[in-house]
Amino acid sequence: MLAVRPDNAGDVLLAGPAVRALAAGSAGVTLLAGPHGCHAAELLPGVDEVLTWRLPWIDPAPDPVDPDEVAALVKTVRAHDFDRAVVFTSFHQSALPTALLLRLAGVPWVGAISEDYPGSLLDLRHTVTGDPPESERALSLAAAAGFTLPPDDDGRLAVRRPLPDVTGVAPAGPYLVLHPGTSVPARAWPAHRWRQACALLAGEGFRVVVTGAGTEAGLTGEVAAQQAVDLGGRTTFAELAAVLDRADVVVAGNTGPAHLAAAVGTPVVSLFAPTVPAARWAPHGVASVLLGDQQAPCRGTRAVVCPVPGHPCLTGVGAEEVLAAVDGLGGRRG
Repeated sequence: MLAVRPDNAGDVLLAGPAVRALAAGSAGVTLLAGPHGCHAAELLPGVDEVLTWRLPWIDPAPDPVDPDEVAALVKTVRAHDFDRAVVFTSFHQSALPTALLLRLAGVPWVGAISEDYPGSLLDLRHTVTGDPPESERALSLAAAAGFTLPPDDDGRLAVRRPLPDVTGVAPAGPYLVLHPGTSVPARAWPAHRWRQACALLAGEGFRVVVTGAGTEAGLTGEVAAQQAVDLGGRTTFAELAAVLDRADVVVAGNTGPAHLAAAVGTPVVSLFAPTVPAARWAPHGVASVLLGDQQAPCRGTRAVVCPVPGHPCLTGVGAEEVLAAVDGLGGRRG
């Protein structure tokens, strides 16, 4: 079985339950992911191999289409001699360019969700009505393809265990995680709000850890200041999962680590801009509190940069609201 889930880490994690369903009925599962999601793919239970390729029709900052790279991918897929492929996409993406490449690679059966006429590209053209969470939407595709979860699988997000030992990286006692970075500015809580929240939480007696990628080290250092442990750029994706696993609560925007927290079972305070529907993209399967004006004018725009002066949907959220949400989710003071 070949499962395809390009895009970012959070998207890959949300496809995890569907991938487990495929694995339950297959001799093996290879997952084709993009460079932003391959490390998440390596953490998914049920995945035997990860192939990485930047899909130009999916990647948010793609290079021009390179015929040689396309030919190399087709050759790689053909060499694997897959029996079936299931292409997972978000609601606004098309699976058909991917399906075309899979046909060129000789994959005899391809299934995907598609509103567009697929011609001979798809054997299964699945459609979804309503506004289900993305993980359930992906599970519905797996079920339509004939693959369901075992009775003992609760269908929640999950990661492969054991996770790395982060002793000496994360604090030994109770702590909270603040993850201030996001992939696009329209989903970001302003940096000064993060600093205020960090100061308030630390002042209230919470031990605080600030996480982020290496490219976000400036932001994490600014937020942590002298009041929190700054892990910006200091963890691999698997180590980040372990840090989140040990936390009482994670505070994050609509970004991959929010879904990674859900995958390890840690409650999430979600600072969620309504540029995409919370019903689809909010943390799923764990206790969570959603903060942010979900009726703001930017609702449903999928904007990368906030189109409303002042970014009111998130700027209006104060540090005190985060403190109340953390308390409500059971955060323990150090």
